[in-house]
Parts: sequence; C-alpha cells; structure tokens
Amino acid sequence: MALREKYRVAVDIGGTYVDAVCYNQESRKVHFSKSSTTPSNPVDGVMKALAGLDISFDEIDILVHGTTLGLNAILQRAGAKVGLITNVGFEDILEIGRAAVPPRYMYDFQYAPPPPLIPRRYRLGVPGRMNAEGVEVVPLDRDAVVAMGDKLVNTFSIDSIAVCFLHSYRNSIHELQAQEILQKAFPNVEVSVSSDISREYGEFERTMTTVLDAYIRPIMKSYLDEFQVRLREIGFVGRLQVMRSGGGAMDLTIADRAPLLTVLSGPAGGIAGARYLSHVQGWDKTITFDVGGTSLDTCVILNGEPGEVHEATIADLPVQIPVFDIRTIGAGGGSIARFDDGILRVGPESAGAVPGPVCYGQGGIHPTITDALLTLGFLNPDNFLGGKVQVFPKLASDAIRDDVGNNLNLDIQESAVRMIQILVAKTVGAVREITLERGLDPKEFLLVAFGGAGPVLAPLVGLEMGMNGVVVPALPGAFSALGMLMTDLEFDYSSTVLEVLVESSLVNLESVVEGLHQQAKTMFHSQGIFEGEYEVKVRYDLRYEGQEHSISVPVEHGDTAEALEERFGSMHFERFGHRMKEQCEVSSVRLKVISEVEKPEFIRLEKDSRTVTPRSKRRAYDFSDSMIKDFEIYLRDDLRFGAVIPGPAVIEESASATVFFSDQVAIVDEIGQIIIRNKKYES
Repeated sequence: MALREKYRVAVDIGGTYVDAVCYNQESRKVHFSKSSTTPSNPVDGVMKALAGLDISFDEIDILVHGTTLGLNAILQRAGAKVGLITNVGFEDILEIGRAAVPPRYMYDFQYAPPPPLIPRRYRLGVPGRMNAEGVEVVPLDRDAVVAMGDKLVNTFSIDSIAVCFLHSYRNSIHELQAQEILQKAFPNVEVSVSSDISREYGEFERTMTTVLDAYIRPIMKSYLDEFQVRLREIGFVGRLQVMRSGGGAMDLTIADRAPLLTVLSGPAGGIAGARYLSHVQGWDKTITFDVGGTSLDTCVILNGEPGEVHEATIADLPVQIPVFDIRTIGAGGGSIARFDDGILRVGPESAGAVPGPVCYGQGGIHPTITDALLTLGFLNPDNFLGGKVQVFPKLASDAIRDDVGNNLNLDIQESAVRMIQILVAKTVGAVREITLERGLDPKEFLLVAFGGAGPVLAPLVGLEMGMNGVVVPALPGAFSALGMLMTDLEFDYSSTVLEVLVESSLVNLESVVEGLHQQAKTMFHSQGIFEGEYEVKVRYDLRYEGQEHSISVPVEHGDTAEALEERFGSMHFERFGHRMKEQCEVSSVRLKVISEVEKPEFIRLEKDSRTVTPRSKRRAYDFSDSMIKDFEIYLRDDLRFGAVIPGPAVIEESASATVFFSDQVAIVDEIGQIIIRNKKYES
C-alpha cells in the first residue's frame, strides 16, 4: 500500500501541447513529459504524455487534471446542441441581455452581436414562479416541464437542457423539481440547473452561465468518462481531481455536476504555481506571463494572492463563477501573421497543434511567431523541444518572406522582427491593462514567465516596460501542470442576501454562512476530509446603497457592522479614490473552504563559485541594439546558484529557451530560478 502513494501527477491540455508532471513523494524530485494535443480525440494526447512519465500508474496517489476543452468549445462555438427551459415570458433573456456593447466595440456603429448560443425555437417557458423573497407565487407546472422537455428532445434532438428559473438563488425547489422530472423522463440527455452552478442574483448572467454549462457538459462528460476508462486500463487506482478556474482542485463528482467550473482550469494551474512561489520567496508584487501555442494569459499577484473575480466574460458572454482575474489575448507561439486591410496583424488565429507552425513541415503555410523566433536565431533548430520535434528553418523563412516581407517590402529578418514587435506591443497592452487600471505601476513588479514561449518573449516585455525583473522558474514549459501539484483542494459557495449592513443584520448573515458551511462539510466529508482538516474563509460583497457593483470584503471572527463598513470604505478608497457617506449593504455572502495538500519542495542550493561555461555560440537578433550578434548558448542543467550571465545569451532546456539581450543580465537564485534584470538596475 505504501508503494501506491509514491507519485502525485498533474496533466494539462493546451491548444498545442499536453504537459504531464510527476512528483516523486519519496525522492522529492519532479520530472515531466510533453506530447502534441490530439484535437480529434484529446484523450489520446493525454495518455501519450502520461506514458512519457515512465512510471507505474498503480503507484499514483492523486492525479490532478486541467483542460481547456470546454473553453475552446465556447470560443469556437463548437459545443452541444442546447435547449433552455425557463419561466413563461422570459424566453428572450439571452437576446435582451443587458443591452450592452462589449467595450472593444464601443465606437463601432456597425457592431452586430453574434447570434445567441440557443436559437429562439429551443428556448421554452413553463408556468411557475418564485418571488424575490423565494416564496412560491405560482406552483411549477410539472406536466409542462415534461411537454417542453419532450419537444426539445424528440422534436429538436437537443443534447443538453439548461434550466434557469427566476429567483432560484433564493429558493431552488422549482429547479430541483424540473431537474428530477427531466432526468427521469429523458435519462440520455444532460441537464444543467442554475442552482448547481450559481446562487447569485443577476437573471441574465445566471441564465447565460447555466446555458454555457449545458453547452460544454456533453463534451466534458464524454471526455472525462473516456479518460477514467483509459486510466483504469493502465492500472490507475488513485484519486482523480480536476483543476478549478479559480484555483484549487475539486473532486470529479463536483466537476461532473458543474463542468463550467473547469473552463479556465489550464491557465489557473500556472497562476496557482506562481502564487505558491510568491509565498515561498516572499514576493509582494508579481505578474504571471503564460505564453503557450495559442494564447497569452496574464494575472496580477499582489501580496501573495492573485486577483479573483466572481463574474468573468468568455467570448463576450458573462460567466458567473469564481475565477482568477486573467487577461487573455490571442498571442502565442502558433499565432499567425496576416495582412488585414493593408495592416500586419499577429493573432488571434493560431496554427494550433495541427498543422502547427510552418517550420514543423506538417502542412502549415502561414508564418507564426514560432517561425519568426526560429528565423531570428532564438530557437535551436537542431535541438527543438529537446530534439523531439524536427523543424525546417527554410520553410519558416520562406513563409515569412512570402506572406510578410513581400507585402512590407522588407527582408526576411526585418519581417520577423516586425512580427515579434507587434506581439510584444499587444502583450504590453495586456499587462498595462491589469496594472495601470488599478493604479499599480508595472515597473514595481516581477514578471513570472512560463509556457513554451513565455521565457523567450518575457525579457522583451520586461525590456520594453522597464520592469523590476523577469523570473523563469523551473520547468517553465510545463509550469501550469507543475502548478496543479502546488494547489490545494478548494471549493467556493455563495448566496445572494441583499441586506442593509447594520448590527442587527449580522445574525442573519451568520446563519447564511452556517448554511454554506454545512454544504462544505457535506462535500468534504464525502471525500474523507473532516473538520480541522480544512480552513474556512468568509467574505461579504459590500456596496453603497444605489450602487450596482460590489467589493468582496474579508470577514474576521468578531467583526462588527462598523468594522466591516470601515474595511469596505478603505478598500473602496484604495480602488476608486473616494469613499461615500451612504449606507452600506451586503449583496452576497461567500465562503471558501481549503484543504491543504503536500506540495513539491524547493531544494535550496549552496552557492557555487564555479564559472558557468557556454556550450556554443549562435547568431541571433539583439533587440537591445537592433542588430544580429553572437549569442552565447548555455544549458540550464549547467547553471548553479550564484551564476551571473551577461547578455546577449540563450539558456536552453528541453521544453523552452530563455532569451535575453545585451543590456540585460541573468542571475541564478537559490532554488535554481533564472532572474533577468536590466544591467543598470542589477542588484
């Protein structure tokens, strides 16, 4: 039995690659495997990555999984065929929405919103009504639920049904009744109900969240079911957990019940890893910089905690779930360069895993960022991804010449430079958006770079923005998967209350907290975790009367109404520059439960005075001096604590490369991380 608990494993599916990381709990060592994503059957790519770990699968204790399958289905509008059952008269809520235009289209007078995910004929109403206090006004018409379900299933052949009724955040009995009726009458159809996903007010947001859950539910269920079968076939008998979009892992039964909670689980792994690093190293201000093949994700971590929101948008659609406050742009190694109305653009279209960049020789014809990086000398054509992938530099340079150079009347080198400059400009904009909009100075932050392309591009961004430094952690090419091993078992509960904040209301608020706590106990007890083995954190969403939006305020034991109001006022002033005299009210109560797990330890190294010798030299483009120079090439395995490497140089490892320039220097810290600083700020 002791042997079975030898390993903890995490696996992360990206748009281009699957990363698997294994932590040996006896030796405290970590190793990883990488394989191409297999869009036709994602499980194949995952199993290939797991096989690359070369371990006995019956010795795995926990396997944590993160995936962007649900996210990609939403972004590509490739989800299930969904029907909606709601209250009579509210069938058009998806089209009415908030009658708002997405910010980036604010001045586009020709903007036309995309069609709703569910056509009008698949949105059906049934009699039944709760009032805003959760009191039944009209009983649910059970026969109508059956009739509407029959119409959706047998007439329209839908795959999944979303159920969202008015004020079910107060009283969910009608939704639970409808769920029971539909599951009994149509056992082969998936059913999503809003009260399983969000217990908060906001009719449009809650309905859209439920629809999105139904939209990806058949895809996620099919994938997870097949994944479990394939795992059993190779001898896995441990616990399977799924990464949450807001950090932390959850049991598979919860992922089955609310698959939308996994929609940003891939990027969340890297943020969880960076948060753990921030705690270990005592960093107050960091920004994550995760660049894969398809997208770039960035998040602010302030005082050791990443920004978190309880409502986000995906493809301009509201999602009412707790998620890390991530800014995502279509900018990765596979981002395609193209001309649009005579302007060179990079991304958001990506070559993905198939066909991939032109240099892969798999049929790609349009140049990507990877092709540009290879052309400029930053990537080693003879040892690409540790020699596992053969690349063809001439294919890359020819494509850049044909698609970019001929249109700009530039040579191949300058064309590749322009591609990188455009990507960096987009990236700088995303970083400034999540810092300056909050009154934060990005120059005070460390940029934590990971993902296959993150360490290549982050020094350029740091150079452009004059940041405090760039950190390249261990295993940057698989850091999101590694971060999943650094995350705890977590879950969030919330409930809308809409109460004025006065001393007499605290009793009711505490009863709401206790109700949420009971739900958490039930969930954790089912997984063999009991009181004393998990931590509970409580927050109230507060706002001034008359405001629409709230600020989530931490609640401490023994807090008075006056203390909560003062804390809220300070946070409001810090965020918006003023505080008001109006009465405060509580819009929602939130409870987070956290059960800590063992995390991989960082081995502290002894300082080593030996000189690190470069393995070779390569001609590459120096963005500091805008010219081709000799770059010294180092292997990361050769680096020792205390090593100082002046730029320009490239530090190569099996799944990534760190590139820095003539006015930058790399320093190796006590846990083997590479810290890149501008020479004039070196300390």
